[in-house]
Amino acid sequence: MVAPDKALFESMPVPLAIAKSALPAIASMLLVLLYNIADTFFVGQTGDPLQIAAVALATPVFMLFMATGTLFGIGGTSVISRALGAKRLTYARQTSAFCFYASLLSGALLMPLFWLGMPMLLALVGASEATADFTRDYLLYVAPSAPFVILATAFSNIVRAEGKVIVAMGGMMLGTLVNILLDPLLILGLDMGVVGAALATVIGNAIGAAFYLLFFLRKRSALSIDLRDLRVGQGIASGVLTIGITAAINPVLMSISFIVLNNLLIEYGDIELAAMGIAQRVALVVIILQLGVGISIQPLLGYSYGAGNRNRFNELIRVSLVIEVVMGTALTLAVWFAAGSIVRAFIDNPQVYESGVAFLRAMILSGPIVGLLFVFANALQAVGAAAQSLLISVSRQGLVFLPLLLLLNAWVGMYGIVYTQPVADLLSVLLAGGVYLRVSQRLWQPSENRVPELQQLG
Repeated sequence: MVAPDKALFESMPVPLAIAKSALPAIASMLLVLLYNIADTFFVGQTGDPLQIAAVALATPVFMLFMATGTLFGIGGTSVISRALGAKRLTYARQTSAFCFYASLLSGALLMPLFWLGMPMLLALVGASEATADFTRDYLLYVAPSAPFVILATAFSNIVRAEGKVIVAMGGMMLGTLVNILLDPLLILGLDMGVVGAALATVIGNAIGAAFYLLFFLRKRSALSIDLRDLRVGQGIASGVLTIGITAAINPVLMSISFIVLNNLLIEYGDIELAAMGIAQRVALVVIILQLGVGISIQPLLGYSYGAGNRNRFNELIRVSLVIEVVMGTALTLAVWFAAGSIVRAFIDNPQVYESGVAFLRAMILSGPIVGLLFVFANALQAVGAAAQSLLISVSRQGLVFLPLLLLLNAWVGMYGIVYTQPVADLLSVLLAGGVYLRVSQRLWQPSENRVPELQQLG
Protein backbone atom coordinates (compact mmCIF):
# COMPACT_ATOMS: atom_id res chain seq x y z
CA MET A 1 0.00 0.00 0.00
CA VAL A 2 1.32 3.46 -0.98
CA ALA A 3 1.00 6.33 1.53
CA PRO A 4 -0.53 9.69 0.51
CA ASP A 5 1.82 12.62 -0.17
CA LYS A 6 2.00 14.15 3.34
CA ALA A 7 4.50 16.85 2.36
CA LEU A 8 2.02 18.28 -0.14
CA PHE A 9 -0.71 18.46 2.49
CA GLU A 10 1.23 19.37 5.63
CA SER A 11 4.62 21.06 5.13
CA MET A 12 5.08 22.29 1.56
CA PRO A 13 4.85 26.12 1.22
CA VAL A 14 1.31 27.05 0.27
CA PRO A 15 2.05 28.72 -3.11
CA LEU A 16 4.14 25.70 -4.12
CA ALA A 17 1.48 23.23 -2.90
CA ILE A 18 -1.19 25.06 -4.91
CA ALA A 19 1.04 25.10 -7.99
CA LYS A 20 1.86 21.41 -7.65
CA SER A 21 -1.83 20.55 -7.34
CA ALA A 22 -3.21 23.11 -9.78
CA LEU A 23 -0.88 22.80 -12.76
CA PRO A 24 -1.63 19.12 -13.49
CA ALA A 25 -5.32 19.73 -12.77
CA ILE A 26 -5.43 22.68 -15.15
CA ALA A 27 -3.48 20.76 -17.78
CA SER A 28 -5.89 17.81 -17.66
CA MET A 29 -8.96 20.06 -17.74
CA LEU A 30 -7.51 22.06 -20.62
CA LEU A 31 -6.98 18.85 -22.53
CA VAL A 32 -10.62 17.89 -21.92
CA LEU A 33 -11.64 21.30 -23.19
CA LEU A 34 -9.25 20.94 -26.11
CA TYR A 35 -11.04 17.74 -27.05
CA ASN A 36 -14.35 19.66 -27.13
CA ILE A 37 -12.74 22.41 -29.18
CA ALA A 38 -11.14 19.84 -31.47
CA ASP A 39 -14.53 18.27 -32.20
CA THR A 40 -15.92 21.68 -33.16
CA PHE A 41 -12.78 22.67 -35.06
CA PHE A 42 -12.52 19.56 -37.22
CA VAL A 43 -16.28 19.40 -37.81
CA GLY A 44 -15.97 23.06 -38.83
CA GLN A 45 -13.42 22.09 -41.46
CA THR A 46 -16.23 20.33 -43.32
CA GLY A 47 -17.51 23.85 -44.04
CA ASP A 48 -21.00 22.91 -42.83
CA PRO A 49 -22.44 25.25 -40.15
CA LEU A 50 -25.27 22.76 -39.54
CA GLN A 51 -22.85 20.12 -38.29
CA ILE A 52 -21.23 22.67 -35.95
CA ALA A 53 -24.71 23.56 -34.69
CA ALA A 54 -25.44 19.85 -34.12
CA VAL A 55 -22.33 19.42 -31.95
CA ALA A 56 -23.37 22.52 -29.97
CA LEU A 57 -26.85 21.04 -29.47
CA ALA A 58 -25.47 17.67 -28.36
CA THR A 59 -22.93 19.09 -25.90
CA PRO A 60 -25.40 19.74 -23.04
CA VAL A 61 -26.55 16.10 -23.20
CA PHE A 62 -22.97 14.80 -23.15
CA MET A 63 -22.29 17.05 -20.16
CA LEU A 64 -24.69 14.92 -18.11
CA PHE A 65 -22.09 12.14 -18.22
CA MET A 66 -19.46 14.51 -16.87
CA ALA A 67 -21.87 15.77 -14.22
CA THR A 68 -22.34 12.20 -12.95
CA GLY A 69 -18.55 11.74 -12.84
CA THR A 70 -18.27 15.02 -10.96
CA LEU A 71 -20.83 13.77 -8.42
CA PHE A 72 -18.66 10.81 -7.41
CA GLY A 73 -15.33 12.58 -8.03
CA ILE A 74 -15.87 15.76 -6.02
CA GLY A 75 -18.04 14.06 -3.40
CA GLY A 76 -15.47 11.30 -2.98
CA THR A 77 -12.57 13.76 -2.87
CA SER A 78 -14.24 15.78 -0.10
CA VAL A 79 -14.79 12.70 2.09
CA ILE A 80 -11.43 11.06 1.31
CA SER A 81 -9.28 14.17 1.89
CA ARG A 82 -10.90 14.82 5.28
CA ALA A 83 -10.51 11.13 6.16
CA LEU A 84 -6.81 11.21 5.29
CA GLY A 85 -6.34 14.40 7.32
CA ALA A 86 -7.95 12.64 10.29
CA LYS A 87 -5.72 9.53 9.70
CA ARG A 88 -8.69 7.31 8.74
CA LEU A 89 -7.13 5.38 5.86
CA THR A 90 -9.57 2.44 5.94
CA TYR A 91 -12.50 4.85 5.62
CA ALA A 92 -10.79 6.55 2.68
CA ARG A 93 -10.26 3.19 0.93
CA GLN A 94 -13.88 2.19 1.45
CA THR A 95 -15.02 5.53 0.03
CA SER A 96 -12.91 5.22 -3.12
CA ALA A 97 -14.24 1.68 -3.72
CA PHE A 98 -17.80 2.97 -3.40
CA CYS A 99 -17.09 5.73 -5.93
CA PHE A 100 -15.60 3.25 -8.41
CA TYR A 101 -18.53 0.84 -8.49
CA ALA A 102 -21.13 3.61 -8.32
CA SER A 103 -19.50 5.23 -11.37
CA LEU A 104 -19.62 1.99 -13.38
CA LEU A 105 -23.23 1.29 -12.46
CA SER A 106 -24.35 4.83 -13.31
CA GLY A 107 -22.69 4.67 -16.74
CA ALA A 108 -24.25 1.30 -17.49
CA LEU A 109 -27.71 2.71 -16.69
CA LEU A 110 -27.34 5.99 -18.59
CA MET A 111 -26.19 4.41 -21.86
CA PRO A 112 -29.47 2.61 -22.76
CA LEU A 113 -31.53 5.51 -21.43
CA PHE A 114 -29.94 7.78 -24.02
CA TRP A 115 -30.76 5.38 -26.85
CA LEU A 116 -34.36 4.79 -25.75
CA GLY A 117 -35.00 8.47 -25.06
CA MET A 118 -33.50 9.84 -28.28
CA PRO A 119 -36.71 11.42 -29.72
CA MET A 120 -37.31 13.23 -26.42
CA LEU A 121 -33.68 14.36 -26.21
CA LEU A 122 -33.76 15.85 -29.71
CA ALA A 123 -36.91 17.80 -28.88
CA LEU A 124 -35.47 18.88 -25.55
CA VAL A 125 -32.23 20.33 -26.95
CA GLY A 126 -34.13 22.21 -29.66
CA ALA A 127 -32.81 20.43 -32.76
CA SER A 128 -34.34 21.93 -35.89
CA GLU A 129 -35.39 19.98 -38.96
CA ALA A 130 -32.05 20.90 -40.53
CA THR A 131 -29.88 19.79 -37.57
CA ALA A 132 -31.90 16.86 -36.14
CA ASP A 133 -30.23 14.09 -38.18
CA PHE A 134 -26.70 15.30 -37.37
CA THR A 135 -27.54 15.68 -33.66
CA ARG A 136 -29.13 12.20 -33.53
CA ASP A 137 -26.10 10.61 -35.18
CA TYR A 138 -23.71 12.22 -32.70
CA LEU A 139 -25.72 11.21 -29.63
CA LEU A 140 -26.35 7.64 -30.80
CA TYR A 141 -22.66 6.97 -31.21
CA VAL A 142 -21.47 8.89 -28.13
CA ALA A 143 -23.83 7.06 -25.71
CA PRO A 144 -21.45 4.07 -25.18
CA SER A 145 -18.88 6.45 -23.73
CA ALA A 146 -21.02 6.96 -20.59
CA PRO A 147 -19.26 4.46 -18.25
CA PHE A 148 -15.82 5.61 -19.42
CA VAL A 149 -16.54 9.34 -19.13
CA ILE A 150 -18.02 8.96 -15.66
CA LEU A 151 -15.19 6.77 -14.40
CA ALA A 152 -12.42 8.94 -15.86
CA THR A 153 -14.01 12.16 -14.58
CA ALA A 154 -14.54 10.73 -11.09
CA PHE A 155 -11.07 9.26 -10.63
CA SER A 156 -9.18 12.20 -12.09
CA ASN A 157 -10.45 13.93 -8.94
CA ILE A 158 -10.24 11.05 -6.46
CA VAL A 159 -6.57 10.18 -7.01
CA ARG A 160 -5.81 13.86 -6.44
CA ALA A 161 -7.23 13.46 -2.92
CA GLU A 162 -4.14 11.40 -1.98
CA GLY A 163 -1.73 13.82 -3.67
CA LYS A 164 -1.24 11.84 -6.92
CA VAL A 165 -1.58 14.94 -9.08
CA ILE A 166 0.45 13.61 -12.01
CA VAL A 167 -1.59 10.42 -12.14
CA ALA A 168 -4.76 12.50 -11.95
CA MET A 169 -3.63 14.37 -15.04
CA GLY A 170 -2.35 11.28 -16.85
CA GLY A 171 -5.63 9.53 -17.57
CA MET A 172 -7.39 12.64 -18.80
CA MET A 173 -4.38 13.62 -20.89
CA LEU A 174 -4.04 10.21 -22.51
CA GLY A 175 -7.72 9.90 -23.36
CA THR A 176 -7.92 13.43 -24.74
CA LEU A 177 -4.80 13.09 -26.87
CA VAL A 178 -6.16 9.90 -28.43
CA ASN A 179 -9.45 11.71 -29.11
CA ILE A 180 -7.70 14.68 -30.73
CA LEU A 181 -5.53 12.43 -32.90
CA LEU A 182 -8.55 10.44 -34.07
CA ASP A 183 -10.69 13.50 -34.86
CA PRO A 184 -9.04 14.51 -38.18
CA LEU A 185 -8.75 10.87 -39.26
CA LEU A 186 -12.39 9.99 -38.63
CA ILE A 187 -14.09 13.34 -39.29
CA LEU A 188 -12.14 14.40 -42.39
CA GLY A 189 -10.01 11.47 -43.54
CA LEU A 190 -12.85 8.94 -43.52
CA ASP A 191 -15.48 11.65 -44.16
CA MET A 192 -17.57 10.58 -41.15
CA GLY A 193 -18.46 14.10 -39.94
CA VAL A 194 -20.18 14.21 -36.55
CA VAL A 195 -20.22 10.40 -36.33
CA GLY A 196 -16.42 10.44 -36.49
CA ALA A 197 -16.33 13.01 -33.68
CA ALA A 198 -18.55 10.76 -31.54
CA LEU A 199 -16.48 7.63 -32.19
CA ALA A 200 -13.27 9.49 -31.29
CA THR A 201 -14.95 10.52 -28.02
CA VAL A 202 -15.86 6.92 -27.13
CA ILE A 203 -12.39 5.53 -27.87
CA GLY A 204 -10.53 8.35 -26.11
CA ASN A 205 -12.58 8.10 -22.92
CA ALA A 206 -12.29 4.30 -22.86
CA ILE A 207 -8.49 4.61 -22.91
CA GLY A 208 -8.56 7.29 -20.20
CA ALA A 209 -10.69 5.09 -17.93
CA ALA A 210 -8.38 2.12 -18.56
CA PHE A 211 -5.43 4.22 -17.38
CA TYR A 212 -6.96 4.75 -13.92
CA LEU A 213 -8.05 1.11 -13.70
CA LEU A 214 -4.49 -0.04 -14.42
CA PHE A 215 -3.12 2.38 -11.82
CA PHE A 216 -5.19 0.73 -9.08
CA LEU A 217 -4.63 -2.81 -10.31
CA ARG A 218 -0.86 -2.23 -10.06
CA LYS A 219 -1.30 -1.40 -6.32
CA ARG A 220 0.20 2.09 -6.61
CA SER A 221 -2.47 3.82 -4.57
CA ALA A 222 -3.29 4.20 -0.89
CA LEU A 223 -6.93 4.03 -2.00
CA SER A 224 -8.86 1.03 -3.32
CA ILE A 225 -11.23 -0.25 -6.00
CA ASP A 226 -11.31 -3.73 -4.48
CA LEU A 227 -14.84 -5.12 -4.23
CA ARG A 228 -14.01 -6.33 -0.71
CA ASP A 229 -13.55 -2.70 0.39
CA LEU A 230 -16.92 -1.62 -0.98
CA ARG A 231 -19.13 -0.09 1.70
CA VAL A 232 -22.33 1.91 1.36
CA GLY A 233 -23.14 2.51 5.02
CA GLN A 234 -21.19 4.20 7.82
CA GLY A 235 -21.88 7.58 6.20
CA ILE A 236 -19.89 6.73 3.06
CA ALA A 237 -22.64 6.91 0.43
CA SER A 238 -24.42 9.77 2.18
CA GLY A 239 -21.15 11.70 2.64
CA VAL A 240 -20.20 11.33 -1.03
CA LEU A 241 -23.68 12.09 -2.35
CA THR A 242 -24.34 15.05 -0.05
CA ILE A 243 -21.33 16.98 -1.36
CA GLY A 244 -21.25 15.27 -4.77
CA ILE A 245 -24.78 16.27 -5.68
CA THR A 246 -24.06 19.91 -4.88
CA ALA A 247 -20.97 19.77 -7.10
CA ALA A 248 -22.77 17.91 -9.90
CA ILE A 249 -25.63 20.37 -9.92
CA ASN A 250 -23.38 22.99 -11.54
CA PRO A 251 -22.65 20.99 -14.73
CA VAL A 252 -26.25 19.74 -14.78
CA LEU A 253 -27.51 23.31 -14.58
CA MET A 254 -24.92 24.31 -17.17
CA SER A 255 -26.37 21.62 -19.42
CA ILE A 256 -29.91 22.84 -18.79
CA SER A 257 -28.91 26.46 -19.31
CA PHE A 258 -27.22 25.59 -22.61
CA ILE A 259 -30.39 23.80 -23.71
CA VAL A 260 -32.59 26.78 -22.79
CA LEU A 261 -30.12 29.20 -24.36
CA ASN A 262 -29.96 27.14 -27.58
CA ASN A 263 -33.74 26.95 -27.75
CA LEU A 264 -33.97 30.73 -27.43
CA LEU A 265 -31.12 31.38 -29.83
CA ILE A 266 -32.40 29.04 -32.54
CA GLU A 267 -35.21 31.55 -33.08
CA TYR A 268 -32.56 33.90 -34.46
CA GLY A 269 -31.20 31.26 -36.89
CA ASP A 270 -28.77 28.34 -37.23
CA ILE A 271 -25.88 30.72 -38.05
CA GLU A 272 -26.21 32.41 -34.65
CA LEU A 273 -26.38 29.00 -32.98
CA ALA A 274 -23.17 27.92 -34.72
CA ALA A 275 -21.47 31.18 -33.67
CA MET A 276 -22.54 30.63 -30.06
CA GLY A 277 -21.21 27.05 -30.19
CA ILE A 278 -17.77 28.41 -31.08
CA ALA A 279 -17.93 31.24 -28.54
CA GLN A 280 -18.98 28.92 -25.72
CA ARG A 281 -16.07 26.56 -26.28
CA VAL A 282 -13.46 29.30 -26.44
CA ALA A 283 -14.90 31.13 -23.42
CA LEU A 284 -14.67 27.86 -21.51
CA VAL A 285 -10.86 28.14 -21.72
CA VAL A 286 -11.04 31.10 -19.33
CA ILE A 287 -13.45 29.20 -17.07
CA ILE A 288 -11.58 25.88 -17.11
CA LEU A 289 -8.24 27.39 -16.12
CA GLN A 290 -9.78 29.11 -13.11
CA LEU A 291 -11.96 26.13 -12.25
CA GLY A 292 -8.80 24.02 -12.26
CA VAL A 293 -7.35 26.12 -9.44
CA GLY A 294 -10.57 25.86 -7.44
CA ILE A 295 -10.86 22.10 -7.81
CA SER A 296 -7.18 21.46 -7.15
CA ILE A 297 -7.21 23.21 -3.75
CA GLN A 298 -10.19 21.21 -2.48
CA PRO A 299 -8.18 18.19 -1.25
CA LEU A 300 -5.61 20.56 0.30
CA LEU A 301 -8.36 22.43 2.13
CA GLY A 302 -10.15 19.22 3.14
CA TYR A 303 -6.97 17.72 4.56
CA SER A 304 -6.13 20.90 6.51
CA TYR A 305 -9.68 21.07 7.82
CA GLY A 306 -9.69 17.41 8.85
CA ALA A 307 -6.33 17.92 10.60
CA GLY A 308 -7.51 21.11 12.33
CA ASN A 309 -4.80 23.25 10.68
CA ARG A 310 -6.56 26.63 10.58
CA ASN A 311 -3.57 28.75 9.54
CA ARG A 312 -2.75 26.63 6.50
CA PHE A 313 -6.41 26.49 5.50
CA ASN A 314 -6.76 30.29 5.55
CA GLU A 315 -3.50 30.83 3.67
CA LEU A 316 -4.66 28.43 0.96
CA ILE A 317 -7.78 30.54 0.50
CA ARG A 318 -5.89 33.87 0.36
CA VAL A 319 -3.27 32.74 -2.15
CA SER A 320 -5.87 31.05 -4.36
CA LEU A 321 -7.99 34.21 -4.57
CA VAL A 322 -5.00 36.26 -5.73
CA ILE A 323 -4.07 33.64 -8.33
CA GLU A 324 -7.61 33.58 -9.71
CA VAL A 325 -7.84 37.36 -10.21
CA VAL A 326 -4.44 37.66 -11.87
CA MET A 327 -5.02 34.65 -14.13
CA GLY A 328 -8.58 35.69 -15.02
CA THR A 329 -7.54 39.21 -16.01
CA ALA A 330 -4.68 38.01 -18.20
CA LEU A 331 -6.85 35.42 -19.95
CA THR A 332 -9.68 37.85 -20.58
CA LEU A 333 -7.37 40.38 -22.23
CA ALA A 334 -5.70 37.72 -24.37
CA VAL A 335 -8.99 36.28 -25.67
CA TRP A 336 -10.52 39.74 -26.22
CA PHE A 337 -7.73 40.91 -28.54
CA ALA A 338 -7.41 37.57 -30.34
CA ALA A 339 -11.17 36.99 -30.76
CA GLY A 340 -11.21 37.56 -34.52
CA SER A 341 -8.36 35.19 -35.27
CA ILE A 342 -9.79 32.55 -32.94
CA VAL A 343 -13.25 32.52 -34.51
CA ARG A 344 -11.86 32.53 -38.07
CA ALA A 345 -9.74 29.48 -37.23
CA PHE A 346 -12.91 27.45 -36.67
CA ILE A 347 -14.78 28.26 -39.87
CA ASP A 348 -14.35 30.67 -42.76
CA ASN A 349 -17.91 31.97 -42.89
CA PRO A 350 -18.46 35.77 -42.78
CA GLN A 351 -21.81 35.53 -40.98
CA VAL A 352 -20.54 33.10 -38.33
CA TYR A 353 -17.39 35.22 -37.93
CA GLU A 354 -19.23 38.48 -37.25
CA SER A 355 -21.58 37.00 -34.65
CA GLY A 356 -18.89 34.75 -33.16
CA VAL A 357 -16.51 37.62 -32.35
CA ALA A 358 -19.26 39.68 -30.71
CA PHE A 359 -20.56 36.69 -28.74
CA LEU A 360 -17.09 35.65 -27.55
CA ARG A 361 -16.11 39.10 -26.30
CA ALA A 362 -19.39 39.38 -24.41
CA MET A 363 -19.04 35.99 -22.73
CA ILE A 364 -15.53 36.62 -21.33
CA LEU A 365 -16.31 39.95 -19.64
CA SER A 366 -16.60 38.26 -16.24
CA GLY A 367 -13.24 36.49 -16.65
CA PRO A 368 -11.30 38.58 -14.10
CA ILE A 369 -13.65 37.75 -11.21
CA VAL A 370 -15.40 34.45 -11.95
CA GLY A 371 -12.52 32.43 -10.44
CA LEU A 372 -13.40 33.75 -6.99
CA LEU A 373 -16.65 31.82 -7.22
CA PHE A 374 -14.76 28.54 -7.73
CA VAL A 375 -12.51 29.12 -4.70
CA PHE A 376 -15.47 29.82 -2.41
CA ALA A 377 -17.51 26.91 -3.79
CA ASN A 378 -14.69 24.36 -3.41
CA ALA A 379 -13.84 25.64 0.08
CA LEU A 380 -17.43 24.99 1.15
CA GLN A 381 -17.35 21.52 -0.42
CA ALA A 382 -14.00 20.77 1.26
CA VAL A 383 -15.40 21.37 4.75
CA GLY A 384 -18.65 19.50 4.08
CA ALA A 385 -20.89 22.57 4.15
CA ALA A 386 -23.50 20.89 1.96
CA ALA A 387 -26.39 23.38 2.20
CA GLN A 388 -24.20 26.42 1.55
CA SER A 389 -22.34 24.63 -1.25
CA LEU A 390 -25.67 23.74 -2.82
CA LEU A 391 -26.74 27.38 -2.82
CA ILE A 392 -23.55 28.41 -4.63
CA SER A 393 -23.78 25.52 -7.09
CA VAL A 394 -27.29 26.46 -8.19
CA SER A 395 -26.52 30.16 -8.53
CA ARG A 396 -24.23 30.65 -11.54
CA GLN A 397 -26.09 28.46 -14.06
CA GLY A 398 -29.49 28.19 -12.39
CA LEU A 399 -30.83 30.40 -9.63
CA VAL A 400 -29.30 33.52 -11.18
CA PHE A 401 -28.65 32.57 -14.81
CA LEU A 402 -31.95 31.07 -15.98
CA PRO A 403 -34.33 33.83 -14.76
CA LEU A 404 -31.86 36.44 -16.04
CA LEU A 405 -31.65 34.70 -19.43
CA LEU A 406 -35.42 34.80 -19.92
CA LEU A 407 -35.64 38.37 -18.66
CA LEU A 408 -32.85 39.80 -20.83
CA ASN A 409 -34.08 37.93 -23.90
CA ALA A 410 -37.51 39.52 -23.44
CA TRP A 411 -36.04 42.98 -22.84
CA VAL A 412 -33.04 43.13 -25.19
CA GLY A 413 -33.41 40.24 -27.63
CA MET A 414 -30.47 38.23 -28.96
CA TYR A 415 -27.75 40.24 -27.24
CA GLY A 416 -29.65 39.96 -23.98
CA ILE A 417 -29.06 36.20 -24.29
CA VAL A 418 -25.36 36.75 -25.01
CA TYR A 419 -24.72 39.07 -22.07
CA THR A 420 -26.61 36.94 -19.54
CA GLN A 421 -23.53 34.91 -18.51
CA PRO A 422 -21.23 37.79 -17.43
CA VAL A 423 -24.04 39.45 -15.47
CA ALA A 424 -24.93 36.14 -13.80
CA ASP A 425 -21.25 35.57 -12.96
CA LEU A 426 -20.94 38.92 -11.19
CA LEU A 427 -24.06 38.35 -9.09
CA SER A 428 -23.00 34.78 -8.27
CA VAL A 429 -19.53 35.88 -7.10
CA LEU A 430 -21.10 38.41 -4.73
CA LEU A 431 -23.43 35.74 -3.37
CA ALA A 432 -20.64 33.18 -2.96
CA GLY A 433 -18.37 35.64 -1.16
CA GLY A 434 -21.11 36.54 1.30
CA VAL A 435 -22.00 32.91 2.00
CA TYR A 436 -18.35 31.90 2.52
CA LEU A 437 -17.67 34.80 4.91
CA ARG A 438 -20.68 33.80 6.98
CA VAL A 439 -19.63 30.14 7.15
CA SER A 440 -15.98 30.99 7.91
CA GLN A 441 -16.97 32.96 11.02
CA ARG A 442 -18.09 29.75 12.76
CA LEU A 443 -15.91 27.24 10.91
CA TRP A 444 -13.35 26.75 13.66
CA GLN A 445 -15.52 26.93 16.76
CA PRO A 446 -14.47 24.21 19.28
CA SER A 447 -18.00 22.85 19.47
CA GLU A 448 -18.16 22.34 15.71
CA ASN A 449 -18.27 18.68 14.65
CA ARG A 450 -15.76 19.15 11.85
CA VAL A 451 -15.78 15.65 10.34
CA PRO A 452 -19.27 14.30 11.10
CA GLU A 453 -19.22 11.26 8.82
CA LEU A 454 -15.94 10.08 10.38
CA GLN A 455 -17.27 10.34 13.92
CA GLN A 456 -19.58 7.41 13.20
CA LEU A 457 -16.52 5.16 13.15
CA GLY A 458 -15.78 6.03 16.76
